[in-house]
Amino acid sequence: MKTKQANPSIKSTAVIPSTKKSFKYYDLMLVGFVTVLICSNLIGAGKAAQIELPFLGTMIFGAGVLFFPISYAFGDIFTEVYGYAHDRRAVWCGFGALIFAAFMSQIVIHLTPAPGEYNSHLQEGLESVFGNTWRIVFGSIIAFWTGSLVNSFVLAKMKIYFNGKHLWLRMIGSTALGELVDSSLFYMLAFYAIWPIEQVIQVAMAQYILKTSWEILAVPFTYKIVAFLKKKEDEDYYDHQTNFNPFKIKL
Repeated sequence: MKTKQANPSIKSTAVIPSTKKSFKYYDLMLVGFVTVLICSNLIGAGKAAQIELPFLGTMIFGAGVLFFPISYAFGDIFTEVYGYAHDRRAVWCGFGALIFAAFMSQIVIHLTPAPGEYNSHLQEGLESVFGNTWRIVFGSIIAFWTGSLVNSFVLAKMKIYFNGKHLWLRMIGSTALGELVDSSLFYMLAFYAIWPIEQVIQVAMAQYILKTSWEILAVPFTYKIVAFLKKKEDEDYYDHQTNFNPFKIKL
């Protein structure tokens, strides 16, 4: 009895299933992360405020401090639950969103306003809030990208070193380094040779203290989110074989 041979001219159409794991909450968290970044750079950057602190006295800060440290909490959550690569992708999404927002804000404020007193005053307000110089925009975006990836890298490495233990220490340590890089880069890129160097250092230190303190206060809340996601996503990633190239976007 002859065995029927397969026709070599017919190609198989079988689909090999993807081995990449899909997550229920990652996209939702990503949207929240990008939203916080847009708010910190477009809403928060429009106002300088002051606060009285024990021992430190009066501190002047940008209102973006209320938003920006939350982005580091998101970074901690992404790295702790999903791994460095997923946080790196989120950082690149935020990077693109900030560039697009900055570009569109410049187009809007340079459009000729319609006639009328109301529109004239509105134009002045838009220029005050969204008309940041190119140095401030550039410094903000570069500092965010660099500081966020430093935060994620340190957290991922500390997770392996501590075998997943001491989450509070890992989050505070990684944030302290990430925020140090962020604050140092931003104020040097945005205000060097415009402000006296002493003032640049003073304001950068004040922002660093406020951002890091805010992140420390958020640790208990971050703990709960991490625990919830690890349970729901059935994921607790360790970056043993991760490619830490910051320019790689694919997972």
